[in-house]
Amino acid sequence: MAERTADAAPDASMRSGGLSACLFAAARTGPQRTALRDSGDRAAWCGRPPITWTYAAAAEIVGRLARGIGAWRLPAGSRVGLWFSGGAESALAHLAVEAAGHLPCPMPALWEAEQLSAGIASAGLVAVLTEGRRGARRPAEDLTRAAMGHFGLRYLAAFGPGIPDGVISLDAMALERGVVEPVASLGLVTFAAGDPGRPVYRSAAALAAAIDVHLGALAVTAEERILTLLPAHDLRGLVTGLGAALAVGASIETVIPFDEAGFRAALMRPVPTRLVVPSLVETALAALPLPWTVRSLHVVHRAPARVLASALPESAGPRRIDSLVFDEDAVLTRPGGNDLAATLAATLADPARAPLPRALLDLAFLDLGDDEDGSLAYRGLACATAALPRSGVPEPDAAAWRDSGYRPILSGGIATGIEAV
Repeated sequence: MAERTADAAPDASMRSGGLSACLFAAARTGPQRTALRDSGDRAAWCGRPPITWTYAAAAEIVGRLARGIGAWRLPAGSRVGLWFSGGAESALAHLAVEAAGHLPCPMPALWEAEQLSAGIASAGLVAVLTEGRRGARRPAEDLTRAAMGHFGLRYLAAFGPGIPDGVISLDAMALERGVVEPVASLGLVTFAAGDPGRPVYRSAAALAAAIDVHLGALAVTAEERILTLLPAHDLRGLVTGLGAALAVGASIETVIPFDEAGFRAALMRPVPTRLVVPSLVETALAALPLPWTVRSLHVVHRAPARVLASALPESAGPRRIDSLVFDEDAVLTRPGGNDLAATLAATLADPARAPLPRALLDLAFLDLGDDEDGSLAYRGLACATAALPRSGVPEPDAAAWRDSGYRPILSGGIATGIEAV
C-alpha cells in the first residue's frame, strides 16, 4: 500500500474539548437557539412530556447534572454507562457525564438483562444513568437487579417517573443550585456491533475529527436543525446527529421511538432541516413527500451494505447525502448527485482520487498481490480507536493503516455495495 503525502486538513482542535464544551460555547454565542428537541408521543412512551431546550437552558441543566455527578467523588475518567432509548434526556446525560470528567459509555436500549450485565462487566462501569420507563420496560428496575451481580457498580441514577429505591433521581439533581463548567473531555466508549463484550475507546480528539470529516460533506449551519431517526448510542448516531449539531451550534431533534404522526408533525415545522435516516427506511420514505424545508436527505448505511448511493442523475427534491459506517471505527460521508467523483460509490471504488481530508481520514486498498479485489484500509485521527482495557485508556496509533475487514462490490467502476472480506 503506497504512502501518500497528507493533504491539508480542517483543524479539529477547537472541538477536541468535547461535546459538552461545544454546548457551553454555543450557549455563550447563541443562548436562545434551540439545542435539543423531542418529537412524538413521549408521554405515552416514557410518561414524560417532550423536551425543547435552548442552548442556554441545556447548558445550565448539564452544568447542574455535572455538579451532582461530581459529588459522587468518583476518580476522574471513571466509566459511566448511559442506557437510554434516545432523545433529549439521553443527550443531557451524555453531556453531563463528559462535563464531570468521566467517560460516557452509551449502551443500546435493546439490550436484554444478560447483555446489560455483560456490558457493565466488560466496560468496568462504576455508575449507570438511565430512565424510569421505556415503553413497557422499566430500565431503572432492570438496573437494580443487574447491580446485585456487580460490586463495582456504585451509583445508579435515572430520569423519572417510576424510579425504584436506591436509584438517584436525575430530575432532583437537575433542580439543585450550582452549575459547573465542563472539564476537557477524556473521550467515550461505545460497543462494536452492539456487542456487550467488545467495548471500544475513542478519544475526544478522534471524535472531533470524525465529526469534522462528516461536516466537510454535510456543511450544516447553526440556523438549521438535524432531524434524526437514529439513537446516539454509537458512532453512527453521535457523528450524524448530536455531534454534528453541537459542533456548529445547530439544533438536534429526535424522533425516538419512531412515531409516524410525530414524524410528520416534525417534518412540517418551518425550520431548515437536514433529515437523517437509516438506509432501512429509505424505500418507505421515498413514498412520503418531503416539504421544501428539508434541505438534504441524509441516508446512513452500515457496513456490510448491498446497495449504496445511486449513480443516476439527481432527482427533484432535497439534496442526497450518504454515509457509510464501519462499525465503531469510521464514518465516511459523501454527497450524492451528478458529480460521480464526489459520491460515496465512486470514493469506495477509487479512494486514491477521492477528495478526502487525508490528515484526518485516509482510505486505500490493501495490496493482496493477486487479481482479487483488495479490502479497504483506513488511517487517521478520525478512525483512531482501540479495544478498551480493564483499566486506563489506550493510545491508538492514528498513523497506522488498519484493515477495515470490508471490500467494495464493483460494477463498471462504481461500488454498488460493500461486503465483509
